[in-house]
Order: sequence, then C-alpha cells, then structure tokens
Amino acid sequence: MRHFATVFFLVACSFWGHSQTFEIGGFLGGSNYIGDVGKTTYIAPNNVAFGGIFKWNRSERHSFRASVIVSDISGDDADSPEERRKQRGYSFENSILELSAGLEFTFWEFSLHSGYPQTTPYLYTGLTYFSYKSLYRRANGVITDYDTAGSVAIPMVIGLKTSLGTQFVLGFELGVRYTFTDALDGSNPVGDLANEPGLMFGNTNSNDWYVFTGVTLTYAFGRKPCYCNF
Repeated sequence: MRHFATVFFLVACSFWGHSQTFEIGGFLGGSNYIGDVGKTTYIAPNNVAFGGIFKWNRSERHSFRASVIVSDISGDDADSPEERRKQRGYSFENSILELSAGLEFTFWEFSLHSGYPQTTPYLYTGLTYFSYKSLYRRANGVITDYDTAGSVAIPMVIGLKTSLGTQFVLGFELGVRYTFTDALDGSNPVGDLANEPGLMFGNTNSNDWYVFTGVTLTYAFGRKPCYCNF
C-alpha cells in the first residue's frame, strides 16, 4: 500500500508539474424562461440559478469549458403584457439540471501570466443536455408534473471577464439556451401523454428557451502554460 501511494504521488506531481492552466469555480445568478406561458421578455430573471464551471485554457484566445447549473424556471400569465394570456390565467413551475460542454472564445488575448490586469469580452457555445419535469395541463387548467424527461439545447453565451490578480477571474455573462423541446411549460406534453388530444396549447411549432444571467468566479491553477496550436 505504501509503494502504491508513493507511485501515485510521483505520478500526480509529474502531471501537475507539466499541466496547462486550469480554472475551477462557480456561477451564481438568475434564470428566466421564454415560451407559451407568462412573459415574453427575453431577459427577466425571476429564479435563482447556481452551479460550477471548469475551464482548460488551451491558448490566450480560447478555452475548453464544462459546467453544471441548477435552477427553477417558472411562468405566470398574470405577468404577461398580452391580454389573451392574462385572461387565460395559466402558470407553471419547473426545474432544470444542465450539463454543458463547449468552447469559450475571447475577443482578444487574455493571460493571467502577463503581469498586467486583463479584461476581455468572450463568447461561449457548445452542446447542453438538461433534465426537467414533464408537465401537463389538467382539465381545471392547473399545470402539474407527471414524470421526468431530458433534452438537448444550444447555449449562446456572451460575457465580460476580468482578472483579479494572477489566480482569480471574475466574469459577468448572459446565456440563452435554445432547446429542442416545447414541453418545459406543459404546452406540448411528452412521454406517455404525447399527442393526447386536448392537452396541447399555445404555439406548438416553436420550441422553448431559457436564459441564465449571472456572475462567475474561477480560481486558476497549474503552472504557466505552454500553449499549443489547437
């Protein structure tokens, strides 16, 4: 056992001694949904969103990024400026667990090892998988859950980040997710209730969206990177 521990320690030290720069941290902000119930405002956070972020900085212009974010989403026709929705009076609550991976690209070079304060806008996109509650509308108009489901989405994120010393990065970002489902609000049930007559409502030809708006704080570790060409 002692020999195994020694070998493990030497391998780990070798890995970290030759590592690129990594970042790990968290996201905290708000969420809102865009669909067939409630407001149609694109940026209107009304629930708390939080999660974790990991980045592998492959150059001074781009990073591989992965994240996990958890949030509730909700909508209420009473908050809509559209009179038809107010008269209809639907409301719903759902929850999102999102796993995302992709590429973050900065507008100009960003390096914590430059010796100067760094600030740059950035873009992020990739592929997102998320789980959510399957909802449907009862005969009395109440929207409730009956199962769980999952789908994929395309994240489209724009942000601004700045260095705090040589090890911390603070960012603010707005991230829109275009989903491949129209079931987040119960307007187009999936699973056992898919295509059931009388359950669908709203525009069933338009998928739902959800938005995360918030701040990120990450801690950078690993030696000064020797960037490669990819």
